[in-house]
Amino acid sequence: MNFSAVDSLLPIGTGQFQSLDYVVFIAMLAISMAVGIYFGFFGNNNSTEEYLLGGRRMKTIPIAISLIASQISGVTILAIPAEMYGYGTQYAIMVPFMIVIVSIINFVFVPVFYHNNIYNCYEYLEMRFSLRVRHLLTVIFMLYSYVFLPVILFIPAIALAQVTGMNVHLINTIACSVCVIYTMLGGIKAVVWTDVIQGSIMVGASLVILICGIREVGSASEVIDRAIKGKRIELFNMDLDLTARATFPNMVLGGICLWTSYIGLNQSCVQRIVALKSVKHAKNSLWIFCFGYYIIVGINCFIGITMFARYYECDPLKLGIVDKLDKMVPYFVQDTVGNLSGMTGVFISCVFSAGLSTMSANFNSISGVIYQDYIRKIPGFQDTEKRANIWMRMIVVLSGVFCVLSGFIVDKFGSLLEIIMTISTVSSGATLGVYCLGMLNPWANEHGAFWGTMSSIVFTGYLCVRSKIAVLAGQITYPLLPTKVDGCDVFGINVTDTFTPESLNSSSSSPIFTDDDSFALHKISFVWFAVFGFLMVPLVGIPISLLTGSNDVYKTGKRLISPVAHWLLPEDIRNKEPPLNTEIPIINKEGNQVKETTWVWEGAEKAEKGGK
Repeated sequence: MNFSAVDSLLPIGTGQFQSLDYVVFIAMLAISMAVGIYFGFFGNNNSTEEYLLGGRRMKTIPIAISLIASQISGVTILAIPAEMYGYGTQYAIMVPFMIVIVSIINFVFVPVFYHNNIYNCYEYLEMRFSLRVRHLLTVIFMLYSYVFLPVILFIPAIALAQVTGMNVHLINTIACSVCVIYTMLGGIKAVVWTDVIQGSIMVGASLVILICGIREVGSASEVIDRAIKGKRIELFNMDLDLTARATFPNMVLGGICLWTSYIGLNQSCVQRIVALKSVKHAKNSLWIFCFGYYIIVGINCFIGITMFARYYECDPLKLGIVDKLDKMVPYFVQDTVGNLSGMTGVFISCVFSAGLSTMSANFNSISGVIYQDYIRKIPGFQDTEKRANIWMRMIVVLSGVFCVLSGFIVDKFGSLLEIIMTISTVSSGATLGVYCLGMLNPWANEHGAFWGTMSSIVFTGYLCVRSKIAVLAGQITYPLLPTKVDGCDVFGINVTDTFTPESLNSSSSSPIFTDDDSFALHKISFVWFAVFGFLMVPLVGIPISLLTGSNDVYKTGKRLISPVAHWLLPEDIRNKEPPLNTEIPIINKEGNQVKETTWVWEGAEKAEKGGK
């Protein structure tokens, strides 16, 4: 192997971060900090509603961009192109179905949240079922968040440490501190507007990388031609084998379950959706989110197949130049744009922007959930706006400290990503299931909801853990799609001197089982786990509700049932309650009317009269 000829192909290394790269990266952090300071001192964040919801006066387009930015983490920026490179485009089939996901959220969930004046989505579960169901879901949310948060910025910190030689924990501490400061000071307004800036950086950087990559290959048509020849273009694999890694059926159904839960029923997203003026504004924001999601994910998918086209005849993974699939994107960036001054800094800023946007949204939502669900309910606690603001900001700071300290654990245990994926899969199916049970089945009761959710968690938890054990033990493997190395001579690499014929054989994308050929649940593709978790809730919850005495639909009424399921209610209930665009009294826990809200169901603004 001629190393001098391969230097340009080596992954990013120490010393390749130049002065302009530092300027770009520091500017991104400084702008984020400045936004937080501005809204902290001039944003009127003195009340809980202002800090968490921006006074419900947030703008449609910024919220949409914020949702996009926070849903695209640094892990995603690295993972989507790598998925396209190693396994093909079957994953991308879920992208067009985002319009189905947004439609479900807009017509099933959003009206209920707005109609009941909810800004903590778990509050609905207490209103519809009971406090223990609410606490069950908040525990799942916080468990997932506090396992996921330390990884969000640590992975970009590793990338920056590689190019600068700086200590990874110092980088992680600085980045977390910036995120904590602007989230703590500026609240939801700072989160949203920094997301707008960071989202713009992500789109811009991804576009530059894609364009430069296509230029290296020759043309977009050549990229597609090589991807087709290399069997990377696959969208309609209708294989019904449940063990197949990615097929049209499992990606569509699994994607709908996962993303409906992530976007429509995750507090970090719901909080921003209900921060808008009306249901109409919320729906419009989600439609814009759908369009933006197509753009950013589409770009990253195309980066993946461009990456494959670039190394069509000389796979760096097979050569051993890159040791893991998830390191292919930094490698590709250095290869294609590393010679452009400042572009390494732009890429690092892109990955950090994705991480910061996700982390800040989670910090802000967690502070509200912990305060509203636990701290303010401590016996004897005096709930005032001043105390609320102090406590929520303290929670943000403590969450940041937790992320910094947890970085030392993440650094030692690389398998933490497996834990994140497991908790994510377990929580998404159960969460979607219990909300659908509550909003679409008027007769479901507390017992059905609680035990249906518990059954879902236990069942999918078993599937996930057992599957991960099998993967780690080598009992289940998903080989990468075939690649070539017969064109490596253009890089000065003598393949025959380094590799045996066996190492160059093409591989199949079908799973390989080494234990036995018998069917076992844990061999089912992980994509199905969320679907099974979702189905488990009604399959267990509905029978238990019937056995323990169905919910009294006359007590629940129609406000807690989704409009798409109102036809299931008795006619006298549908006609008895006032129309949805009339005044609804808001009652506090002592039974006193504290304010009255006029809800305009499909337009204009929500005008509040009276108040504390």
